[in-house]
Amino acid sequence: MTRRRAVVAGAGIGGLAAAVALHRRGWDVTVCERAAGPSAVGAGIVLAPNALRAFDAMGFDAARATGPTSPAAMDLRRPGGRLLSRADGVALAARYGRPPLAVHRTALAAALADALPEGALQYGTEVAAVDGADGRPVVHTSAGTLTAEVVIAADGIHSPIRRQYFPAHPGLHYSGETAWRTVLRAGGPPVRAAAETWGRGERVGVVPLADGRVYLYATAVVPEGYRPAGVRAELLRRYGTWHDPIPALLERIDPAAVLQHDLYDLAAPLPRFHQGRLAWLGDAAHAMTPNLGQGGCQAVEDAAVLAHLLDGADVPAALAAYSAARCARTDALRIRSRRAGRVAALTNPLAVAARDLALRATPARVARRALDDLFAFDGFGQTA
Repeated sequence: MTRRRAVVAGAGIGGLAAAVALHRRGWDVTVCERAAGPSAVGAGIVLAPNALRAFDAMGFDAARATGPTSPAAMDLRRPGGRLLSRADGVALAARYGRPPLAVHRTALAAALADALPEGALQYGTEVAAVDGADGRPVVHTSAGTLTAEVVIAADGIHSPIRRQYFPAHPGLHYSGETAWRTVLRAGGPPVRAAAETWGRGERVGVVPLADGRVYLYATAVVPEGYRPAGVRAELLRRYGTWHDPIPALLERIDPAAVLQHDLYDLAAPLPRFHQGRLAWLGDAAHAMTPNLGQGGCQAVEDAAVLAHLLDGADVPAALAAYSAARCARTDALRIRSRRAGRVAALTNPLAVAARDLALRATPARVARRALDDLFAFDGFGQTA
């Protein structure tokens, strides 16, 4: 029996997950990644229960593959340390079958890459365009051309393939915030619990990883393109008087290991996630801000649903079903994440006070119910 061939543009979490899922269903897979090799600098990622269930559906044990992981319960605090709310990992596990898990993004990417056959992942190979999507797709790369039965555009938030096929789409929308992310080496005072702290137009998140490292991120309302001359000095200026352990963690930052990205989402939804034998996935399809922690998780869902629908089915029909299964869910989360970010980034003192009062007054059971449509995912395109 002839094995069908898939080409994946992009080796982010979503592209690698799609490649692994298709490989395990009998496809020959080639992943084209423009970077010269895996990055040595990365950030953390929290895999919510829906993403873990999607990994299960493709036969990939994320917790086992990435080594030590950390249950990611989350406290929400004020800069002075006052607790606003708490998402308890035990309660989340009881409701959704498991708690969220915090892992290093580079470790997850490496584990996914290791699950592919030798030679499937081609670094230093940029996909410039995809022609003939309605017939026999031809993928034009920096290393030559490839043909395939299906092409998956997982080429990121600035997706050239999205621009090629949707030239009239308005593109990206700047959220008004920039974000700094890094992973601190093990060896400092232990961080016992994950927490996110909200100030006025500023946030800091601290997530312990089970191997002793700490995922640290911060956001601030700034003009688009703002880049401080000194990263550590900038973060200490903004957050150095906030509650422990934030100041001590900021002192440990290696500026060379800090990633800064302005936060964008799609200005409008794509009309569909497919064109003939070409499908978009992850940020290329539905870029969203990180306020719900669902960007990477939705990419993993995409991969599981896409592989499931392609299993033995006519490719154009399967991709049309993929659009039908994914467009509404992901766009609802894009909008919800944008709204959540606006609340978190409030700067007016009265509005901030009202927000914090509302958070403290919301019962934990009500807050957990609000997560149901995020986390209760069956792995095949439906919410449980």
